[in-house]
Amino acid sequence: MPGGGFAVSAPSGVEFEAKITPIVIISCIMAATGGLMFGYDVGISGGVTSMDDFLREFFPAVLRRKNQDKESNYCKYDNQGLQLFTSSLYLAGLTATFFASYTTRRLGRRLTMLIAGVFFIIGVIFNGGAQNLAMLIIGRILLGCGVGFANQAVPLFLSEIAPTRIRGGLNILFQLNVTIGILFANLVNYGTSKIHPWGWRLSLSLAGIPAAMLTLGALFVTDTPNSLIERGHLEEGRAVLKRIRGTDNVEPEFNEIVEASRIAQEVKHPFRNLLQRRNRPQLVIAVLLQIFQQFTGINAIMFYAPVLFNTLGFKSDASLYSAVITGAVNVLATLVSVYAVDRAGRRALLLEAGVQMFLSQVVIAVVLGIKVTDRSDNLGHGWAILVVVMVCTYVASFAWSWGPLGWLIPSETFPLETRSAGQSVTVCVNLLFTFLIAQAFLSMLCHLKFAIFIFFSAWVLVMSVFVLFFLPETKNVPIEEMTDKVWKQHWFWKRYMDDDDHHHHNIANGKNATV
Repeated sequence: MPGGGFAVSAPSGVEFEAKITPIVIISCIMAATGGLMFGYDVGISGGVTSMDDFLREFFPAVLRRKNQDKESNYCKYDNQGLQLFTSSLYLAGLTATFFASYTTRRLGRRLTMLIAGVFFIIGVIFNGGAQNLAMLIIGRILLGCGVGFANQAVPLFLSEIAPTRIRGGLNILFQLNVTIGILFANLVNYGTSKIHPWGWRLSLSLAGIPAAMLTLGALFVTDTPNSLIERGHLEEGRAVLKRIRGTDNVEPEFNEIVEASRIAQEVKHPFRNLLQRRNRPQLVIAVLLQIFQQFTGINAIMFYAPVLFNTLGFKSDASLYSAVITGAVNVLATLVSVYAVDRAGRRALLLEAGVQMFLSQVVIAVVLGIKVTDRSDNLGHGWAILVVVMVCTYVASFAWSWGPLGWLIPSETFPLETRSAGQSVTVCVNLLFTFLIAQAFLSMLCHLKFAIFIFFSAWVLVMSVFVLFFLPETKNVPIEEMTDKVWKQHWFWKRYMDDDDHHHHNIANGKNATV
């Protein structure tokens, strides 16, 4: 999801010489803890906001309604203040992304990750020690700033340090860590909900662990060669390149990076550049992928799981089961995509998952619509199991498609000279729609009830049709050759590629490192 960077590939698709060195693996694992942090923050808030001790201290009105409101499962959390606690993080992240785009370019990927770590640590201190609502919100806002910086630098860092042939897989490390973070948060909440009255403080404070890992990681990893060269440290860049590629023969790749960075330097206004006609396809796809990712309804299902499984007669331990089952499925399916993305390809995964998500959502809606009409919650054992299986089917298909690919595809399709700006827009749109859905979701749940699944399944249909006709396949295409090999060959997008502005002629023709 990263910011101002550029990846590089050999001319005419020659694979650069690159061993997969331990330093690459370690750097990537350290860097991806940024994802762990993001996942933990997203996962923790849902559990904390349903703890009575937490509500008693900060949202007494919600607690009263929760205890009285026996007739509707759907409306008890419909409170804008409570939703703001969760979504202030996304708003702050949205704003921070633009500053992060600048620091990623000027100060490098590594320092940006360090800044993110510091924001996280301060945010955690505010949250864990919160005495009033203001401290809580400030803590969440600081965490949000951390998310903005981490989400800008980490994916970029991963794309640049990874050898081309495993770029997709390494990039998804980020997403994998997000899912592990969510699973971990759910387990923690299950444990701390039994500790009265300060369990929620423990939940919020444990975020300090991934925060410390990210900060330490950023102190030890080297910056990417691309970033060093972009900032003019050529020799250092060459030395790092030799180290991470495990070979002395790095000249071809080194020269590509230098050339790519020279072109990037010529671009004075990356955001204005983004709006040019020949950058339209990448921009449209990046923005739509983010919107679609949120409209798959993944948040609905993740949120709903405890309520659903409660109905199924797990009763007291329902939330644990639901969290662990959906969380584990999420992690495992993301592992599938790490394996499949550079083999089966991006399109195949998205289309297959579209069918799977559509069917499972329709089945859930139908079963719940017929079976859970009035106040009768008893689904019956067989139906209950069917719903659980469908929820897992749905979560799995999201986790090997829209989850990781929503981030991977934009980070690899933008041409060098707009990559940083493009990444910013991507992160921004994503956080904006996450914010909108987080703010609206509980209210939608209250009014639409089960029809909410029909609403999301309709969107899944729309996005699958879009992928079928408008999303080109980008697997195994070196980043610099995207224009020639992907966009110019595409039935629809090629019409945007023929009118080069003359001073960019050499770039658009792909003589130099273009994407």
